[in-house]
Amino acid sequence: MPIPTDGYPRAAAVSPRVQITESTDSTNADVLAAAAADPDGWPHLSVLLTTDQRAGRGRLDRSWTTPPGTALALSVVVRVPALPLESRGWIPLVAGAAMARAVGAQLRGTPHSATLKWPNDVLVDGGKVCGILAEVVGGDPDTVVVGAGVNTRMTRADLPVDTAVSFAALGLTCDDDRLVADFLTALDEQLTALVTARGDAAASGVSGEVSALCSTLGADVAVQLPDGTRLTGRAARLDADGRLVVEDATGRETAVSAGDVVHVR
Repeated sequence: MPIPTDGYPRAAAVSPRVQITESTDSTNADVLAAAAADPDGWPHLSVLLTTDQRAGRGRLDRSWTTPPGTALALSVVVRVPALPLESRGWIPLVAGAAMARAVGAQLRGTPHSATLKWPNDVLVDGGKVCGILAEVVGGDPDTVVVGAGVNTRMTRADLPVDTAVSFAALGLTCDDDRLVADFLTALDEQLTALVTARGDAAASGVSGEVSALCSTLGADVAVQLPDGTRLTGRAARLDADGRLVVEDATGRETAVSAGDVVHVR
């Protein structure tokens, strides 16, 4: 599907800058460079959108491509100078929760539901519909670019893996403009709450919001850690820093800050 002729008016009502590109290798790479070169031109909640991203990037340096017109890629500038450094690990989780809320709003009146897989994958009925990548702008640690790729019009045949899903594969139509506006609104609300609480995720309600949406919690999981080791157990809770606390069969708890999580059941 091409960029709509009427643009993204709902998103523009939320964002100070909505820029659309017909095609790009990576919206995150573009916005990282643009925000570094022209900080004033890319204020908080500025967004770049495309339906044709040729070399998308995800966590752990993964890359993927999608057929043109089948997915929505967007990257948002988040400026958080008042957020304590130790609390900024919550940004990707907040972004995931915000997108889960936005996707969930599209599913109202259907039998489908959206949840969050720790740390920031968005699932519909257990299948991945959106991945998120947050990156700090070089030379500006107070500015983060949050990128998201949403499977909108991808057919089942085009889905890259069996565990992926799209709106179209479920027989649904995604309102891209509303999705982006809802995402930006929820993202800003939760970040503002976190800043107001001086980075305290519990006091701000952010921890509760993320936990309520997170289907990983309470599930038996296998976590492939960055050092190559594997951790299995029950995902018990999120700690104060947003790390996933996994309890093994002996009752021993391990806090995980990064890794590939598989829901065993």
